[in-house]
Amino acid sequence: MRVMVIVKASPESEAGQMPRKEILTAMGQYNDQLVKAGVMLAGEGLHPTMRGKRIRFEGSSRTVIDGPFAETKELIAGFWLWQVKSMEEAVEWLKRAPFDGGTEIELRPVFEAEDFGAELTPALRAQEERQRAEIERRAKTRQRMA
Repeated sequence: MRVMVIVKASPESEAGQMPRKEILTAMGQYNDQLVKAGVMLAGEGLHPTMRGKRIRFEGSSRTVIDGPFAETKELIAGFWLWQVKSMEEAVEWLKRAPFDGGTEIELRPVFEAEDFGAELTPALRAQEERQRAEIERRAKTRQRMA
């Protein structure tokens, strides 16, 4: 199963304060363990919401809202995407993360095609498979160009 590991924002991350070298080093070592175990599929930190935007959808209307956004406890500072056997395995991996100071992390399962049942018709399933193949192809092209 895939899980999204959501790192909640803090007042420091929302202020744009970068982590200290020690924290970056510890996180790099932790990410090495995740990669070597085949758990980590992706992971990134996010800029503070002062650099972000939200789009509100109401009928045919689209409203763009500039950051920053209130309620730090509801904001995201970063994420990982992990491939694990179970939610319990994800919890065990997360317990090893080099966080401190009341940091709160959320784990959420990612929907898989089989979760949608009959609503995901063969045509929709084929469309999703084409999209995933194209995403992978483009990622490989970007890697070759880098």
